[in-house]
Amino acid sequence: MTLTDDGKAAVAQVLTDYYRAFSTLDAQAVLPYFHEPSQLVSPAGVVPTPTRAAVAAVFQPVMDALRARGFAKSELTNLHLKGLSGTTAIAGGVAVRHKTDGQELERAGVVYVMQKTGAGWQIATIVIHHDDDALRPA
Repeated sequence: MTLTDDGKAAVAQVLTDYYRAFSTLDAQAVLPYFHEPSQLVSPAGVVPTPTRAAVAAVFQPVMDALRARGFAKSELTNLHLKGLSGTTAIAGGVAVRHKTDGQELERAGVVYVMQKTGAGWQIATIVIHHDDDALRPA
């Protein structure tokens, strides 16, 4: 199923807002962007996050470590979107993190499974992987 232009814009806006919230390095700021339940998948394994409190418990140590490394902001580049149903979309791109001096800190490929709820589009699953293998939905 193809996302309408409005649907694509809505998903892209949620992700833009999520990245802005993430850049505050306050785990509480990202919680409204997550569906309950959700999950995080990375080379380290699968972490179920059944509640927003579980999301905060996973994210805050990561954010604290980024702060210690001079993190300034994160942005999503090369975003590609595809509708999977009327209430589910997949979004893929590259997450780029920058230091306070403007230098790139790190990058990773990311895939978001987005679920449309009464509260709008929310993240149901995040998959983190090597940036060379970034998803390119049709």
